Amino acid sequence: MKTSIKLSALFVLLTAGVFATTTAKAFVDPNDVTPKAKEVVSFKSLDHDRGLTVNFAKSESGKSMVKVYNKDNELLLKDIVPSKTDVSKGYVLTGLADGEYTMEIYTNNQVVKKSIHVYQDGDQKSFYIAQ
Repeated sequence: MKTSIKLSALFVLLTAGVFATTTAKAFVDPNDVTPKAKEVVSFKSLDHDRGLTVNFAKSESGKSMVKVYNKDNELLLKDIVPSKTDVSKGYVLTGLADGEYTMEIYTNNQVVKKSIHVYQDGDQKSFYIAQ
């Protein structure tokens, strides 16, 4: 009798443990594409390497701002991007002189800063984003 009670109690505990594990996994949505803090802004090269595309996740305020500064900290570009939904916007960099630039993106109460190096590569302008 005592053995059957012990076995029944053990079975109930194991079943509860399996149920709790399964329930916890049920709340994780594998299709969740909500950006994490570091994924609010992402970058991609434009076609033919003329510049870059900035991808903005949906902003809480409904807008994002892009600023580009030269090495002397002079503001060269200020762009307000409506981002009530996910948005991509391209920026052509071939018109910039060779040198170091800073791009600041303000979105979702965060500031993402990237250093961009523009240089002459043969007969065309090239750039890279310092990580």
